[in-house]
Amino acid sequence: MKSVYNYDKLFELGNVDPKVWSSFTEHLGRSIYGGIYDPDKPFSDENGFRKDVKKAVKDLNLGVIRYPGGNFVSNYNWKDGIGSKDNRPKTMDFAWSSVEPNTFGIDDFCQWAEEVGVKPMIAVNLGTGDIRSAAELVEYCNHDHGTYWSDLRIKNGHRKPYNIKYWCLGNEMEGDWQAGHMSAADYAKKAREAAKMMKWVDKSISLVACGSSYEMLPTYLKWDETIMKDLYPYVDYISTHNYNMNSGQGTLNFLSSWKQLDNHIQNTKNVLAYSKSLQKDPKYQNKDIKICLDEWNVWNMQDIKINNLDDLNGMTTFELTDAKKWEEHPAILQEKYSLLDALTVGGLGITILNNVDQVEIACLAQLLNVISPITTDEDGHLLKQTIYYPFELLSKYGRGTVLSPRVSGDTQATDYGDLPVVTSATVYDKEKKQLHIFALNTDLNNDAKLDLNFAGFSKVTPKEQIVFTGADLKATNTFEKPENIVPKTTTPSQDVANLSLPKASWNVINCDVDA
Repeated sequence: MKSVYNYDKLFELGNVDPKVWSSFTEHLGRSIYGGIYDPDKPFSDENGFRKDVKKAVKDLNLGVIRYPGGNFVSNYNWKDGIGSKDNRPKTMDFAWSSVEPNTFGIDDFCQWAEEVGVKPMIAVNLGTGDIRSAAELVEYCNHDHGTYWSDLRIKNGHRKPYNIKYWCLGNEMEGDWQAGHMSAADYAKKAREAAKMMKWVDKSISLVACGSSYEMLPTYLKWDETIMKDLYPYVDYISTHNYNMNSGQGTLNFLSSWKQLDNHIQNTKNVLAYSKSLQKDPKYQNKDIKICLDEWNVWNMQDIKINNLDDLNGMTTFELTDAKKWEEHPAILQEKYSLLDALTVGGLGITILNNVDQVEIACLAQLLNVISPITTDEDGHLLKQTIYYPFELLSKYGRGTVLSPRVSGDTQATDYGDLPVVTSATVYDKEKKQLHIFALNTDLNNDAKLDLNFAGFSKVTPKEQIVFTGADLKATNTFEKPENIVPKTTTPSQDVANLSLPKASWNVINCDVDA
């Protein structure tokens, strides 16, 4: 099997924004409580933040972290989570049938985000919440002093404003399962008025419109088309979500689901191009709305009674297998990820790189304990699941300029059509004079040869090849065997036209270049 990729330095797809490698944490299960925040434990600091989690998150070098939801946000009153922890009310979280203690809120999150070197991206409640509360949250977070909410932040111990740049106008509002679900027209009106008021408080903020979440919904894309007629002048991004599930379609099809994500992103690009063409005001005719893929991951729904994502259509509640109703931070949605899941996540990351011309924010969902790369236990142990490693390597090496290839070579028949055996993305780091090639070999039985031709570089020298593969695609990492599945570093062929990729493997090939 052989795949040929021809690259020319002059043909650049786009620059990787630091926010492309971001994540998401929600008041759901043990994502916050027992993940970020575990007070009065020897492995936590004086603020109750787990020290092992802080280190692991720092190592990922994330751009932003989206908070506090997710479905949770559509029934969340942010005012319940500020002030003295002793006086904060316990409330019902209808999204996940849990009890929310509110001992962790916006101040706690912003402080934690600063400590791990990440910028917050905050979602406001546009389900059951109102537009004034959304504007007041911006005031609380970003206004310096001299008003009720900014002075209350200071009284609560935070003199300096947080100056949060990125704000999401709700979450998945087109879904029946969302508290406050509404039609596209009603959402557009509410989001427009919220956007106006939020920018009246702080005109420097960037806003994310809540776009179509999932392809099986009857309103898919039509929702985007409808809302952008009103929101185009007011927002900077449109969101979309994408989860890939191994649901019996076969190993090759699951491994090839990078193509489904690519199709999904192309659909959003097309809607944005159409929406732009409708703008009559000259000052908006040249405005480009970017894509915020603010939830993406493999999610096999091991804890939800559901057969496939199509079952979400019309669903209003989730039935979970690992918790009773109205527990505090129950251990739910704690997916156990396999090597196959990790290879698929690596392929999805390649697709994100190949769409950086318009994808400016992408949040792996989620960060801790809930469908996540990092799992913690109650005794102070931390586990890096298999999907941690491709995401870590994408964040480490997937920075620079993505080059646009011409591709030829062997293909395989999949549910997504005939696809290349090898899918790849190449990032050029001009400052370090390095090329980073990400390559997924989807052939389950044979090694593949990768033939890379680079125009515009006088010399390309492969230095190392990081290989993620294994004999058992079902293998996982556990607390007992935390390094059961980890990447291995090898010395590659010095000929970029003859690189070898093991069967069913995800690879990073790092090269020095003379430009």
